[in-house]
Amino acid sequence: MPELKNYVKLNKYGDLSIDFHSNEAVLLLNKALLKYFYKIKWDIPKKYLCPPIPGRVDYIHYIVDLLPKDLSNIKGLDIGVGANCIYPLVGNSVYNWKFVGSDIDDISIENANKIIQNNNLEDKIKIIKQTSKDEIFRNIIDKNDKFTFTMCNPPFHKSKKEAKEGTKRKLLNLSKGKNKKLNLNFGGQHNELWCDGGEVEFITKMIKQSVEFKNNILWFTTLVSKKDNLSKIYQELDKVNPLEVKTVDMIQGNKISRFVAWRFKESYL
Repeated sequence: MPELKNYVKLNKYGDLSIDFHSNEAVLLLNKALLKYFYKIKWDIPKKYLCPPIPGRVDYIHYIVDLLPKDLSNIKGLDIGVGANCIYPLVGNSVYNWKFVGSDIDDISIENANKIIQNNNLEDKIKIIKQTSKDEIFRNIIDKNDKFTFTMCNPPFHKSKKEAKEGTKRKLLNLSKGKNKKLNLNFGGQHNELWCDGGEVEFITKMIKQSVEFKNNILWFTTLVSKKDNLSKIYQELDKVNPLEVKTVDMIQGNKISRFVAWRFKESYL
């Protein structure tokens, strides 16, 4: 990715790095990572969510630990696949998994399909439009469909204001408290960053609706951005009486993230 060279310089530690406040620098870094490590040609529309690749890949790798070792033909469902389509792309590149990705946004679906076509992955990844903002699995899963797992990067915030405040805190941390102009360097549209009730309400809806599809899916999983929300999520899970619940911590540098996984049966077969 030759264009990235213009954004790379020595930082105060003597290491080559980029300015993570720059939208263009972050986008080009992602394009370079995906091209170099995963042989993926990739781009996203302006102002759409530009995912940090290492954290997304970690989620994929940790899901492997949940799966039966003798299970072949792994198939995942990415709830809210986004314009970036990152989980299906990396999951297929590393593990040769098949994927279905769902989304409610037309531009996201159009761009995800464009990436799939550019990488000749039409037989590996399928994108389906979710026609209702109130549904997670309905309209996507047919009664005879079988998925090894689901995954989701839910809208974390309750409002646009909360999303901006979260970004402001992140940028202040990046700049060590120095005042920088607020800039959504990782981008993101409304449905990618916030929804009514934030991630707790979104995940609560997912938990309630997962019961209906317990025979179609082995493991349900979702990222949880705020550790303080775990207690509420556990309470909701207790109500649906799953066979097993796991919380998996993931660490990248100074950042700790996590996902919650639950299942109703030993097998969906």
